[in-house]
Amino acid sequence: MSEQNVNTALSRGSKTKSKILKTSLKLFSSKGYKATTVRDIAGAMGVKQSALYNHFKNKDEILETLVSELTSSAIVQIFADKEAQELHKQGKSLLMSIATTFKLIGFDGQNEALFKLLMQEIYRNERIREIYNEHFYQENVKKLSGLFFAMMQEEMIKSGDPLLLANEFFSPLFFYQMQVSLLKLDKKSTSSVVSMFEKHVDLFWENIKIEKQETLF
Repeated sequence: MSEQNVNTALSRGSKTKSKILKTSLKLFSSKGYKATTVRDIAGAMGVKQSALYNHFKNKDEILETLVSELTSSAIVQIFADKEAQELHKQGKSLLMSIATTFKLIGFDGQNEALFKLLMQEIYRNERIREIYNEHFYQENVKKLSGLFFAMMQEEMIKSGDPLLLANEFFSPLFFYQMQVSLLKLDKKSTSSVVSMFEKHVDLFWENIKIEKQETLF
């Protein structure tokens, strides 16, 4: 087989594997992992089951591959595109950008499906629990608490427990994001919830910021 033919075959195989993952994610997030069979996935793709086994040993391996993609999802990557140096100086605008990331997850098919899969399997899959605790929660809380500490040092916000503050900021965002997903699942309007992300930031910032005193000199 020529090099060109090999590359073509590899490219075709990569596309098929990607399609399997995309189809599986859609079915897992809508029907649930346990209720979805390999036959369901093959049927949705319009191929024989053997075509799937050419790329994955079984359904568990498909899930494991999808689980690994959770670490590159939007919530995990909140701080990835931000310059770490002096990031805390953005203050309220930084918090608003974080809240916007959470809000937009519900309107991005890939990230929403990954989040739904996470929520459905978190009690059954130890690996998913590890990813949630380490990447979704602890890492983000740790990074934000460090930024809050820097804001306190520069007297941008009131002194306090930065770790507690980070927890208090993130918790409502997870709740609102879940509400958006549930409303969309039932084909109901999300308008009553989407504005809560910004309102949360406004209220939160008003309670922690330090008002600069104007001086005569």
